[in-house]
Amino acid sequence: METILNALLPQLLEIVALTLAAVLTWAAAKAKAKFGIDIEARHRDALHSAIMTGVRLALANGMSGGAAVTAALDHARLSVPDAITALGAGKTVLINIAEAKMQEAAGDALTAALRKAGAS
Repeated sequence: METILNALLPQLLEIVALTLAAVLTWAAAKAKAKFGIDIEARHRDALHSAIMTGVRLALANGMSGGAAVTAALDHARLSVPDAITALGAGKTVLINIAEAKMQEAAGDALTAALRKAGAS
């Protein structure tokens, strides 16, 4: 019996090692996928926040249209360059986001003005 066990032990250890390696590889892949998604979400949130801050600043300085979009994107490029690079956001995408944020900010300003007028 001991002879059989001694003969099988190296193969059993190899099977256990291969199984453990497979489980660790799978766990590492799952962790990388989860953390990659979390990092992407943080970059996306940072980019949107920076563009919205740039839009609000531009509007507060009396800018509108293309000048406000340019100012907002300049602010984002200075504020979150890593997010822009990591997300691979191109010029057109950034312009679209800035224009959407301008509409959102304009809607917020209109809502605030209507509330103020109704509160008087």
